[in-house]
Amino acid sequence: MATITTYPTLTIAQTTEAIAAIGQTNTVLVLSEPGCGKTSILRGLAEMFGDQWRKVGDFFADDKYDYIYIDGPNKEMMDLAAAIPNHSTQSMEYYVSSLFNLNNPRPKVILVDEALKVPKLLQPIYTRMYLEKTVGDKPVTKGSYIFATSNNSSDGVGDVLPAHTANRLTIVKMQKPTMQEWLIWAQDKDIHPVVKATVAVYPRMLKSYLDPDQQDNPYIFQPSKPQLSFVSPRSLEKCDAIIKAKLPESVTLSLLCGTIGERGGRDMAAFVQMESKVEKFDNIIKDPMGVKMPDENDTAPLLLMIFQALDHIDSQDKLNKFQMFVNRIKQVEIQTLWFVILLRSKLARLARYNETVTKWSIANHHLLG
Repeated sequence: MATITTYPTLTIAQTTEAIAAIGQTNTVLVLSEPGCGKTSILRGLAEMFGDQWRKVGDFFADDKYDYIYIDGPNKEMMDLAAAIPNHSTQSMEYYVSSLFNLNNPRPKVILVDEALKVPKLLQPIYTRMYLEKTVGDKPVTKGSYIFATSNNSSDGVGDVLPAHTANRLTIVKMQKPTMQEWLIWAQDKDIHPVVKATVAVYPRMLKSYLDPDQQDNPYIFQPSKPQLSFVSPRSLEKCDAIIKAKLPESVTLSLLCGTIGERGGRDMAAFVQMESKVEKFDNIIKDPMGVKMPDENDTAPLLLMIFQALDHIDSQDKLNKFQMFVNRIKQVEIQTLWFVILLRSKLARLARYNETVTKWSIANHHLLG
């Protein structure tokens, strides 16, 4: 059974801000469960610093930093740096991989992923990188950031850190996103409404095995159980492509189960079947006060309709009419979720100047505290 601790944890946004604040002096090691978005911190830092995100290995002339991703366990010595004989001086000279782009004087933002799984032979190179901001014997540009990510040791996936190394790092434990945090992110990334509605109905999908009373949670990663597929923020994102492919029902079910586990896959497949039966967005806009409302005890179709609407609203008129429909929903939890995601989505500017939305927020401000 997992041990429940009170060790303080940070959200992914807080973790990114912390690295931006202290990362030039301290090497931060970020630990979390599998699939929680640790590697996306590199992208988050690029956005925070105002740089253009690109494929790993591409460098843009207008960027303030070079962004470098290192897959720790899958790199060999020659992938990083090596001492090569210099025959003219009869000495060994360090050559550093072009991966680090050291010929460019710009500072670097370097992520060492799965840092606690690197081969023992390479640990001294990474340790010097963390502590001395060097690659081999070559210093990286002043003002560079180097940080690392890996899994919790309690995850049981081979992550071990010697105490003398740990004491030289700033270790941050990053929490899984909450249901609401993940839905806001998913809305920004245009994740399919079926995926978002499934998570909204089954918030246990984003619980952690470290949370109390989750030993029987059928969706999530459990270190004590043999699992190949389970629900995580990462695997939920992969469901987006499966659903958008519009494959036969049996194929979709098989792919979903192979991505987020059987229980999660079957629950999401039920939403795929439901999608064709809920009231279409255009019909709601045509008659927001008269269109048939689903049974008030059945939250699933309402949530699906809300997430479909968030993907289709593109004018004040449509937002105004759909808000009229939302006002008819009796479950205040659904209305509140709609409002929160609306105000944190790409539609936020539209919503702030919408009279019907404003009236709802004033009347229900006590729900938003």
